[in-house]
Amino acid sequence: MTSVPVIGVLALQGDVREHVRALTDAGARAAAVRRPGELAEADALVIPGGESTTIWKLAEAFEMLEPLRLRIKEGMPAYGSCAGMIMLADRIEDGVPGQQTFGGIDMVVRRNAFGRQVDSFEEDVDFAGEGPVRAVFIRAPWVESVGTGVEVLARAEPGGRIVAVRQGPLLATSFHPELTGDARVHAYFVEMVRRDGRER
Repeated sequence: MTSVPVIGVLALQGDVREHVRALTDAGARAAAVRRPGELAEADALVIPGGESTTIWKLAEAFEMLEPLRLRIKEGMPAYGSCAGMIMLADRIEDGVPGQQTFGGIDMVVRRNAFGRQVDSFEEDVDFAGEGPVRAVFIRAPWVESVGTGVEVLARAEPGGRIVAVRQGPLLATSFHPELTGDARVHAYFVEMVRRDGRER
């Protein structure tokens, strides 16, 4: 992998263009990904927000569910925001019957934990010791619990809820950094991808 990684953005639902812009600002080459062949050309993947059950069903319809699970299991770096966090969770609270995820992070995530659309809010959170970043929460999940191998990167009020985590090459936030114009979370992920490439 070159110093300019190719990072795909899963283009089934959500803020695809905003993530592409933020990744480009952070020094990556970004491309929309809808099919397994496009996934195979990417060094890493961003899973945008949206609605987690819809993402799951569209991933099945586009024959992406199993290829994505395999790439993640093989160690591909991935970053999920909001519903993308849910899709990277090994376990979900308040999911619909039979709901599936891509998995990979040893955590329990509660869907729509911060409330409905009308309960959306913004808050500054200390992300990974990088100082405060503006976090936009829209029908956002939170992390109920994490396994021993998961690093907590940010918490939010009320109650100091876990809203950003990392496990190895996988990153997840319950908020939408792509909506703020601040590319630091994406830059953090791009550096993760570069480091992963150097270590392979």
